[in-house]
Amino acid sequence: MSPIQSSGQVALSFFDTMKAQPLALALVVMNFALIGFVYFQSSQFNTQRKDNIALFIEIQKEVQKLLSQCIVPPPSSLRGDLQDDPPLPRPRPRIE
Repeated sequence: MSPIQSSGQVALSFFDTMKAQPLALALVVMNFALIGFVYFQSSQFNTQRKDNIALFIEIQKEVQKLLSQCIVPPPSSLRGDLQDDPPLPRPRPRIE
């Protein structure tokens, strides 16, 4: 028996079984529909995620650009009038 004949017999027996048991045919159709739905849903999710990542990167670039334009005062002007050492506290009086 050739491989073509044996595969044809398998296909015929499969279709005969599906004719005899329509519930099995319905289950096969529902499984294929479920696989198609999951594929469609995951492809839509991946597209949306790619768009969200692109927007996030764009916003991060804008924030980085704004932060790069900020002027940070030099450390000497941060101290203000505390250029000299601050005064030390007075010692406590001795109690005898």
